Amino acid sequence: MGLVGVQEKGNGEVGLSIGTKNKYRRMDSEVTEDFDDGSHHHHQEKRSSSTRKYVLACAIFASLNSVLLGYDVGVMSGAIIFIQEDLKITEVQEEVLIGCLSILSLFGSLAGGRTSDIIGRKWTMALAAIIFQTGAATMTLAPSFEVLIIGRFLAGIGIGFGVMIAPIYIAEISPSVTRGSLTSFPEIFINLGILLGYVSNFAFSGLPEHISWRVMLGVGILPSFFIGAALFIIPESPRWLVMKNRVEEARTVLLKTIDNEAEVEERLAEILLAAGTGSAEKYEEKAVWREMLSPSPTLRRMLITGFGIQCFQQITGIDATVYYSPEIFQGAGIQDKSKLLAATVAVGVSKTAFILVAIFLIDRLGRKPLLYVSTIGMTICLFSIGVTLTFIGQGQVGIAMAILFVCSNVAFFSVGIGPVCWVLTSEIFPLRLRAQAAALGAVGNRVCSGLVAMSFLSVTRAISVGGTFFVFSGISAISVLFVYALVPETKGKSLEQIELLFKDEHEWQGSEVELGDVVHLVQKQ
Repeated sequence: MGLVGVQEKGNGEVGLSIGTKNKYRRMDSEVTEDFDDGSHHHHQEKRSSSTRKYVLACAIFASLNSVLLGYDVGVMSGAIIFIQEDLKITEVQEEVLIGCLSILSLFGSLAGGRTSDIIGRKWTMALAAIIFQTGAATMTLAPSFEVLIIGRFLAGIGIGFGVMIAPIYIAEISPSVTRGSLTSFPEIFINLGILLGYVSNFAFSGLPEHISWRVMLGVGILPSFFIGAALFIIPESPRWLVMKNRVEEARTVLLKTIDNEAEVEERLAEILLAAGTGSAEKYEEKAVWREMLSPSPTLRRMLITGFGIQCFQQITGIDATVYYSPEIFQGAGIQDKSKLLAATVAVGVSKTAFILVAIFLIDRLGRKPLLYVSTIGMTICLFSIGVTLTFIGQGQVGIAMAILFVCSNVAFFSVGIGPVCWVLTSEIFPLRLRAQAAALGAVGNRVCSGLVAMSFLSVTRAISVGGTFFVFSGISAISVLFVYALVPETKGKSLEQIELLFKDEHEWQGSEVELGDVVHLVQKQ
């Protein structure tokens, strides 16, 4: 039809704006123009709705792995009370059992980058679910601390794979205008998993101690079955397909995820260029690991931003707050087990509810404003927890303030640095390095998480729980400066455009305005 011919002509012309109707106004007949314009508009609306639903489904299914991590974090905070009583483990063993998951998951994250480049993003998610499921089953049936650690090792590897690949997959399959909110989905599901873990603790705390913690851990196996079903629905990442020279398959996926055919062709051309397929001479053949070990100034800025934001997400103490919330509330004066676990449910609700605020705002306000709100808010809350536990002490006022500030701290975390951290590391790196560079960031995240979780009880014995939160508050204040100095705004830009932001650090602000204006103009047209 004439319409199709004109669209093909539009794709080949330089300077046409994306998503406008202008390219269809080249018909000889005014009547034909009006008819085609109306039918095209109706078709475009239907296709746009279908595309949004498809991308949303892909993001949800890809995020299911994150439920596993969240559930483990949440459930272990309560299960450890019963494991202590049943297996008679020491305080050091408790720290190792809780913290080792994060340390072990770094091996999964390290291997995940290379694995996802070889077998694809989709099947790396499948591998993550299988390994975690095996680990969860081992922990559920563990007769001793040693077997529990083996199960923890497997669960950690599976979580390491899952936590680094889901944001990359979603970022690579999402349209630019919704990429921020969609790439935040794994963080929603982590929070949902934490909340489910807390609820599981509360629900099964009445069972005999040698059964209760096994049931709590065993329930974590269930999400893996949904992940298996999801693999039959979601497609492979179009950017990975281009890396493997499966360009037609990539085009097919893009046609399902972008509602404008002209934009599909433009995005495909950008991906080909970024992958080095469109102009191979642009990139010298260089091993990815070697390129990251001796990075160019541009890549160095990317690595500092990505690795730094991942580390700050954890060294501000969020996992310690979540894992050890029962101990924190005990320090404030709550002694009854059921009341302790009920208070942790309040923490889980806060953490989950406020991630929804971030999802709503991340593509409207942008990444950087949310990071400012988050890091400044956390700094104030962490300092307030320190003041409460150090100077106010036990009693009704101390308990109320401790619950308020702990819930506020996790809320500020969920509004900004929690989800934005993963969004940034999935979108700032070039395609050829993305999986392995993001994996390096995930390793930093997991190492910091593990070190904080494994040392928290020992540090609190040395400088008190309140003193530990003063330290976390100081680190959080430094993270505010890090965001100001080293994190650019990436809202509304294609993954290929974001790479340009790091070309010259002195032109970040100008580039942001220029590229942002272009995106807004395109959307308005």
